[in-house]
Amino acid sequence: MIARQSDFVPNRVNPPSPIVDGFALSGVSSLPDSATHAFRKDLADVALAGQVIASHYAEPLLRHLVSDATAFSEPSERSQAIASLPAGAPLQMLDCSRGWAWGYIADGRVAYVSADCIGA
Repeated sequence: MIARQSDFVPNRVNPPSPIVDGFALSGVSSLPDSATHAFRKDLADVALAGQVIASHYAEPLLRHLVSDATAFSEPSERSQAIASLPAGAPLQMLDCSRGWAWGYIADGRVAYVSADCIGA
């Protein structure tokens, strides 16, 4: 008798680990440093695909500040200020919403900057 595909029943006791793009989704995660790697639950740098799980991934877009700005650790002026940025400074932007631009500042740190300070 020749076995047919429909004759095989998946092993429900020890199913194989799913493989996606060459890595197994099993074990404890070791997240990269969030100060230098842009990822949140809703969005992450596409370069981090396979390292972090996010709802969406994006390629950073180069933008320049049109005015001096303060870079913050969170999208709030009450959060920790991490740098003072001059007009013309680059921002590798991943998100611009709710009045804040989020991405990498020139020294490689991840920061939020007021969206009013962002140009093309």
